Amino acid sequence: MKVGILYSRIRKDEKLLLSELRDRGHDVEKVDVRKLRFGLDGAKDGDGDPSIVVDCDVVVDRCLATSRSLYATRFLDSYGVTVVNGPDTADVCADKAKNSLALREAGVPTPETEVAFTKEAAMEAIEEFGYPCVLKPVVGSWGRLMAKIDSRSAAEAILEHKATLGHYEHKVFYVQEFVEKPGRDVRALAVDGDPVGAMVRSSDHWLTNAAKGAETAEFELDEEARSLVEEASAAVGGGLLGVDLMETGESYTVHEVNHTVEFKALNDVVESDVPAAVVDWLETKAAGDGDGAGDGDGA
Repeated sequence: MKVGILYSRIRKDEKLLLSELRDRGHDVEKVDVRKLRFGLDGAKDGDGDPSIVVDCDVVVDRCLATSRSLYATRFLDSYGVTVVNGPDTADVCADKAKNSLALREAGVPTPETEVAFTKEAAMEAIEEFGYPCVLKPVVGSWGRLMAKIDSRSAAEAILEHKATLGHYEHKVFYVQEFVEKPGRDVRALAVDGDPVGAMVRSSDHWLTNAAKGAETAEFELDEEARSLVEEASAAVGGGLLGVDLMETGESYTVHEVNHTVEFKALNDVVESDVPAAVVDWLETKAAGDGDGAGDGDGA
C-alpha cells in the first residue's frame, strides 16, 4: 500500500511508524503540510503536483499544530482520501469542551465540567466546584496552560491573565472538578476501541503527562478499563486514539481522548510492538476493511 504521512516535524513517533512501514515494503510518502496548498478540488505541493496525497491508499495525520490538523484532514476527506484520523474525530478530540460533551453523551464517566465566557461566570463556576479545581485551555496538549486553582485569589489572578491574552480561545473558560488520583493516570492506545497497550504516568506533581517528566510503566487494563477505552473511542468516532483515564477508588473516569496521539513512551515500556500494531491496523484501513474516508475513523 501507499501511505502518506502528513507532518510538520518528524519526531521519534513518526520515525517508528516510518521504519515499520518501510520494513514491510510499503510505499511511503512523507508530506510536509507546510508546503501544501489545499484547493476546493485538490491539494498541490510546492512543485504544483496535485497527486501527492490523492493517490495514497491512506494518509496518516501527524500534524503538530491543531489548526493544520483540522483543516488538512477536512480538505483531504473532501477529496475522497482515506485519512486517519478523519476530520470529525479530529474536531471532537482537539477541543476539550467537545470532548467532554461527547463522552457524557455516550454515557462514559468523565469529570464534571463547566464552560463560561466571562471572568465573572467562570468565577461562579470555580466557587461552586470549590478548591482545588482545574482550569484548562479548550485547545492544548502536553499539560500546557493548565492550572490547579487552590484559592479565590489565585482564581482571580489566573482569570484576569487569561482574559488579557487576546486569542478568543482564552475567552472560553473550561472549568473542571479536581479528581483525586493516586499520583498517576493511565494512557491507553487503542485502534477502533481495541487497546494496543497501556501505561501509567506517575509524578509527585498533580500533572502526570509524560511530556512533563512523569515516570512511565506498563499497565494491565482490567475489564472495566478495557470497556471504557472502547466506549470512549466510539464516542469520538473511533480510530487510532489515546484514551486517558484516572483511577477513582475502585473505578475510573475518562478525562479526554487524543487524536494525534504520541506513542514513543508507551512503546518503551510495553512488551507489545506498538508501531507494528498500528501498521497492522492501517493495512486494514487501506484495504477497506474499516469504514473508510468521511466517517471520522482514523489515526
